[in-house]
Amino acid sequence: MKNIHFPIIIETDEDGVFIASCPQFKGCHTYGSTVDEAIERIKEVIELCLEDSCADSEYINKFVGFREVVVQIDA
Repeated sequence: MKNIHFPIIIETDEDGVFIASCPQFKGCHTYGSTVDEAIERIKEVIELCLEDSCADSEYINKFVGFREVVVQIDA
């Protein structure tokens, strides 16, 4: 077996649920009640995406990176 590294994003929603997504695959997201649970679940979803993407590589996005932008608002 070979290990492949994927970037993931973890956010919380208004109910405190942790949302995990992998920007490398379209529609690759899941949730968990803890960060660890969300990470375990996103690993499973990524594995499913990898199985599906072998037949159709158009669903694999090329990860470029994360950036932070500053937006000015009137306070």
